[in-house]
Amino acid sequence: MRHMPVLLGETIDSLKLKPGNIVVDCTLGDGGHSEEIIKKIQPNGVLVGIDADIESLERAKDFLTDYKIEKIFINDNFSNLDEILKNNNLEKVDGILMDFGWSTPQFADRNRGFSFQTDEELDMRYDSQNQELTAKDIINKYSEDDLAEIFRKYGDEKNSKKIAKVIVEKRKAKEISKTSELVEIILTINKKGKEKIHPATRVFQALRIEVNNELGVIKEVLPKAADALNSNGRLAVITFHSLEDAIVKHYFKSQSHKTINIINKKPITCSQEELKNNPRARSAKLRVIEKI
Repeated sequence: MRHMPVLLGETIDSLKLKPGNIVVDCTLGDGGHSEEIIKKIQPNGVLVGIDADIESLERAKDFLTDYKIEKIFINDNFSNLDEILKNNNLEKVDGILMDFGWSTPQFADRNRGFSFQTDEELDMRYDSQNQELTAKDIINKYSEDDLAEIFRKYGDEKNSKKIAKVIVEKRKAKEISKTSELVEIILTINKKGKEKIHPATRVFQALRIEVNNELGVIKEVLPKAADALNSNGRLAVITFHSLEDAIVKHYFKSQSHKTINIINKKPITCSQEELKNNPRARSAKLRVIEKI
């Protein structure tokens, strides 16, 4: 199953791309956004596609292979944006895209531990080659208080303390290593009811954010991205979590009228039509800035 890019038209329009531009897709995924970027910057533009997940990178390479423009594919975390550009002799670029949503193939891959719908090892690393911390490590080694705080802060889980307490009790008898084991624990506290989302959704989201240091990476990369833009170059950022959006909003506001101009005062959200086709896009927000 290919990943469905979110806010595709709105994002591409907001970047104001033209032929010959150099553009960085910091979260390449399956290449859905990049395909539309290429259409705007060909025939003499340059696409730099970055992804920490080597499997996503290879899928995107295959998907974009027929487009005959210069493409640079980088298997790295986008927090290293400055070094990536330097290593490829790129001083400044005309556009940068960041999409902080996880991709459908990552979620569907039975070996990655992102899904609570199949029985998998508790992993959740985007970069399994270079990252050490896994969801299993967190579940079995973090203190009860730390677990509760992660579930509350990153997942908005109202029963965070109760779930953390049961996890700590269960792991005394046996290591919790499978997604099914964690789901079983969560379901003792969060019963299936009227909510549209699965009772384990918030805990799994919180673990994914903690495993991949997602919020820390966002804080680190935003200044690097703004610095890398040419004058009038644009940065488009798609967030899916209130904490992600708060970080982006705060940084943009802090730099407004100094080094950047904010293009949209309020975030752009998905149309009703898009939500019908892709309900998971309901929390997506797009913010855009332009370099002065």
